[in-house]
Amino acid sequence: MTVDSNRGRALVVGVTGIVGQAVARSLLADGWETYGLSRSGSAVDGVTAVKADLGDPNGLSRALDGVAPELVAITAWTRKDTEAENIAVNGGAVRNLLAALEPSKSTRHVALMTGLKHYLGPFEAYATGEMPDTPFHEEEPRLDAPNFYYAQEDELFSSAERNGFTWSVHRAHTVFGYATGNAMNMVATLCAYAAICRKRGLPFVFPGSETQWNGVTDVTDAELLAEQILWAASNDAGHDQAFNIANGDAFRWRWLWPQVADHFGLEWEGFSGEPRTLEKAMEGTEGTWREIAGEHGLVESDLSRVASWWHTDGDLGRNIEVLTDMNKSRKAGFTGTRDTRDSFFDYAERYRAARVTP
Repeated sequence: MTVDSNRGRALVVGVTGIVGQAVARSLLADGWETYGLSRSGSAVDGVTAVKADLGDPNGLSRALDGVAPELVAITAWTRKDTEAENIAVNGGAVRNLLAALEPSKSTRHVALMTGLKHYLGPFEAYATGEMPDTPFHEEEPRLDAPNFYYAQEDELFSSAERNGFTWSVHRAHTVFGYATGNAMNMVATLCAYAAICRKRGLPFVFPGSETQWNGVTDVTDAELLAEQILWAASNDAGHDQAFNIANGDAFRWRWLWPQVADHFGLEWEGFSGEPRTLEKAMEGTEGTWREIAGEHGLVESDLSRVASWWHTDGDLGRNIEVLTDMNKSRKAGFTGTRDTRDSFFDYAERYRAARVTP
């Protein structure tokens, strides 16, 4: 059975995140009555906000009583100190959410966003041991290591079998997107880094590894991911399947980095000897950002709500090639693509226009 997008009701879980905001906007544009769940109780314009904690089963049941969504998109996760905690918290979140929705018997499709740690391993064993060759394919067997993505999938599969809804899993790479109040975003992070470099008269130094500087990689546009989620929900070929989702092109940072520097009017430096991390280079720059925010009338003077140095360092510091295969999705009928260079600069300009970055 396919979801009728002309008169459906959808629930976006993690609606304040970089992917959740993109999914919510896509649903609204497609005519869905859209609800958005978050701990803060905030949501994008046009979305009915639902305030709840995924770790509180009783609170979830109360908050979701009467919502009765047909389509559910799960885009939220919480990072903990150990993978055992990640599994308990994030697997439990999916279990609690789907249990809270069971009484309404309304759910027809659930989309779960995960990522490439499905192939690379969890934080504790990231990119170590045996891994499949790139580009990564969806049919690769799970790695022999505990992984909260696997726990989330298992909770999804169990509930789908019990309740009779279809599902899809969407494995994204590094996400480019537009989200306010969400710092796990490489575009906003690099925009903030560029502004601080310009203010302090510093070169725009690539912070990552030699492998990421010279190697081929890809990324995921948040709006493309949203498109794939809606497609999977509305097409039989998208049901009960896991799909990679990346822009469809490939690039090298040694090609894109000089263009980013030029966009911001900065001199640049590539990889030289060893990674020169953002966490180290940007230590103590909170005051500089407050000065920048005051000079340019920015909406956010708290640097931690704009930039996430550790997150970008992690993506750019990997010592392995990371590339995904999109053929399964294309063969099934989803043929959406994005130009990664255009994606970066489009989002950079959106942040500037919204006065998130100068």
